[in-house]
Amino acid sequence: MEPPVVVALGGSLLHPDEVERHVWLDQVKEAVSEHVGSGGRIGLVIGGGVPARDAITIAKPLIEDVAALDEIGIAATRLNATIVAQTLSHSGLDVCNGIPSDTTAAARALENHQIVVMGGTSPGHTTDNVAIRLAIDAKATQCIIATNVDYVYDSDPKINSNARSIESMTLEKLQEIVGPPVHGKAGGSGVIDPVGVQAAIDYSLPLAVIDGRKVERLASALSGNEFKGTRITVG
Repeated sequence: MEPPVVVALGGSLLHPDEVERHVWLDQVKEAVSEHVGSGGRIGLVIGGGVPARDAITIAKPLIEDVAALDEIGIAATRLNATIVAQTLSHSGLDVCNGIPSDTTAAARALENHQIVVMGGTSPGHTTDNVAIRLAIDAKATQCIIATNVDYVYDSDPKINSNARSIESMTLEKLQEIVGPPVHGKAGGSGVIDPVGVQAAIDYSLPLAVIDGRKVERLASALSGNEFKGTRITVG
């Protein structure tokens, strides 16, 4: 049995300002269907995006506990994961029933199903980190981070207009860019969670960053073809 691929689909990709959501979801379905149709298996980890951040914003004036705020965000990721899982399942694809609550259970499910969809797991673990952990547990060939940027940049392009996109880099160089492996604030976002990057380094797991709004790039990455984005290799 071929090893699976794991994909983190950022919650921002389900925001109406980023994509026409039902069209995007249908394209994701087609890309996943093509991958499993050729004998592949895939784990999808769905982020919380704006619903998670909005919910955390509502609660934050009343709740100081970061772990409790994380739990609110995790609930949003699981709602988004349910949307994706039900869409794939109702298309006749072999999707694990239910949303696994931890990566060990998700990895086991990938042994019996072609597709597993999950969200967050526990406070302190972003969905990027969860995707990387699932890839490690499932002995995946790589973990693809599909988000709303087209590359990893050497600095924040929203702040620095001269930020340089990077097509290929090592995990160690990525860690220099994202910073030390510590948990950030609840509801925060970045190109890749630095805690997850450290795990990828520890387990020699290749990563890729692509613009998930362009589903054809995801399809190319899944098929092993050249794709527009950043390849992140083991040092």
